Amino acid sequence: MKCKKCGGKAVINMRQHNMGLCKDDFLQWLPEQTQKFIEKYKMFTPEEKILVAVSGGKDSLALWDMLQILGYQADGLYIALGIDEGIAYSSESQRLTEEFANARDLKLHVVNIASDYGTDLPTLAKETRRGRDKPCSSCGLIKRHEMNRIARDFGYDVLATGHNLDDEAATLFSNTLQWNGDYLIRQHPVLAERDGLACKVKPLFRFYEREMAAYTLLRGIEYIYDECPFAEGSTSTQYKELLNELENKHPGAKIHFFTKFLSAKKKGLFAEPTTEIVPELHICSTCGQPTSAQKVCTFCRMMKVEEKD
Repeated sequence: MKCKKCGGKAVINMRQHNMGLCKDDFLQWLPEQTQKFIEKYKMFTPEEKILVAVSGGKDSLALWDMLQILGYQADGLYIALGIDEGIAYSSESQRLTEEFANARDLKLHVVNIASDYGTDLPTLAKETRRGRDKPCSSCGLIKRHEMNRIARDFGYDVLATGHNLDDEAATLFSNTLQWNGDYLIRQHPVLAERDGLACKVKPLFRFYEREMAAYTLLRGIEYIYDECPFAEGSTSTQYKELLNELENKHPGAKIHFFTKFLSAKKKGLFAEPTTEIVPELHICSTCGQPTSAQKVCTFCRMMKVEEKD
């Protein structure tokens, strides 16, 4: 297959766009498209401070890399959850993240859950009701709490995550199957700052997972290939597999599914959030972060953090 731009040999075939690109053109195209979506959805400006949540995986490292190429002020945040499960998952992902940052002289915040809170995700998965039932839910709770804390404490304007199209389509599929109206209303590439919650953006939401994998490979970015051990057999993984089957038969199905959803929201298909859907936020008496709970937030209850005097 030939490159659509220069006529040379294509290294990637993007069937949903009916377009193949060579290495140089693809590495130019992806950051250009990222910049286009940043501007279209008014995610952030060059003057704002950006905190990128990095996991050591391909998507978050690729995002951090592209933001540097595009000239943004972007620092990284890695959250060490203490996941080992025989493959040293957390230590290896942290090593790769730190090597990436050091090689480019980038600032990286590292939060160690075990050191800061005296426990880790595997322990929570065994000893707490929330962890036993849903270790991924506990993981998400920890990440959301710590990402918002670091963004707030260090004065970042925007929190950026590496969610790609496959992630967003699977989430939309799940919420549609269960008709989770509150989640459907909130699902968007940009969540504005609200009552102490940092502005959150997803600059990669239009890119397929295979495109991000190709980018990291062609850029020579080393990332952790192993899937998180706790994600094995998860419903989100199953939904991704189903959507991949559909995509193979109908190229562009995933991007049409998600972008048409965004268009429908823009046209008013979903009502604006109400106080019932977006509850009033309070300040946690323990950590000082916003919470829908009246006194102590779910994170502090799960971690058994002592309440402030």
